[in-house]
Amino acid sequence: MGREFKLRPAPGDDDSDSGNEGRSLIDRRRFNRYAFNASAGVITMASLGSIGFASMLMGQASTGGGDSAVKYWVPMGSEDTVWYGANHLKTMKKSDFESEAAKSSTGMAGAQGLWSGLPVNVVYVPHDENAGTPLQMDKPRMQFADGYTDLGTGKYVGHGDEMLGTVFEPHDNLLVIFSRCPHLCCIPGWQLVANPNTADNWVPGGVDTSGNKLFCICHSSRYDPTVLEMNENRNRSNGETFQYFGILRTGGPAPVGMPLIPFEVNADVIEALPDYMDWYTYCD
Repeated sequence: MGREFKLRPAPGDDDSDSGNEGRSLIDRRRFNRYAFNASAGVITMASLGSIGFASMLMGQASTGGGDSAVKYWVPMGSEDTVWYGANHLKTMKKSDFESEAAKSSTGMAGAQGLWSGLPVNVVYVPHDENAGTPLQMDKPRMQFADGYTDLGTGKYVGHGDEMLGTVFEPHDNLLVIFSRCPHLCCIPGWQLVANPNTADNWVPGGVDTSGNKLFCICHSSRYDPTVLEMNENRNRSNGETFQYFGILRTGGPAPVGMPLIPFEVNADVIEALPDYMDWYTYCD
């Protein structure tokens, strides 16, 4: 039987998009309708506008020389229920996450975002503050783990600490995650649903019972953004496999974890980097 969850209460149920820059009210029915059709691999609903939800689902593979800054993305109806509700399409700043994390029992904060037409999740983890202390409940930090592929072989791919010294090495207590579920390319959210997996708590080891998860409401795949691993997926267009650094899948039908995107912080602004693009191709 599937896990029980519900979307957090919305301020209203008016379907009008007027004055909301192409956004749409989001509930499970609509989320599934916007998601990829499993058999045809196409968007099941027409575009919601030039910056609509469908364009988030499709994304684009390069920055095209545009703004490298990550922007907040607030689904219509969530303005009063997420901490970044007033910041739709505004530039993400590290100081925003630090301020919000200070209110949390775990010192973590997360937000949905948009970078160059691609959906992302940005997560703040107090790694620098907690890395030198013993592992304990509600003291999160980045953890590095063995990665295995679930593409029919379950073979060992590599360890997460292999990202150290590369553009993927965690820094600034932040992670930028490509937010397309490796199951059917739906978009997991951060703290947008009322579910034990999104509760404000943290348990070491990437166990599925702890909170602070990215949770995909379409088919209940869950991901722990504090456990980093090397993994492998397949290019949907040509079938070639590629390796990437990502976050741990803790449960649900997704075969592997979601990829990390390299980034930098410039004068407090979070900017994603197009240094490595293979991570995109499993939903291309």
